[in-house]
Amino acid sequence: MAEKEEKIISIASITSSQNPRNKHVGTLGIVVEKSYSGLGLGRQLMIELIEWARTNKQTKKIELVTREDNQRAISLYKQLGFQTEGLKEKDTYINGVYYNTMLMGLHL
Repeated sequence: MAEKEEKIISIASITSSQNPRNKHVGTLGIVVEKSYSGLGLGRQLMIELIEWARTNKQTKKIELVTREDNQRAISLYKQLGFQTEGLKEKDTYINGVYYNTMLMGLHL
């Protein structure tokens, strides 16, 4: 979590299932308030979470999803080592428009 003047401006987490079959996979989620986007905050939080995952002795893979048209985020994820693993076509519907969802993963 990141705060500025006692206001939460970003939240990031990695969550895992407790199912033995897939508890080694963590799902990354991150949200940065729009007015703070593009300042490197998301990158720093992701770097810290990836390092935490590398050292926790359970997480072997991190996965995330993003809209296929979110090129800025995809570029960041690729810079941090994530690779495209799949595409869910017309998975999201917003204001009359269908968007594809990209699945990405990072093997630790």
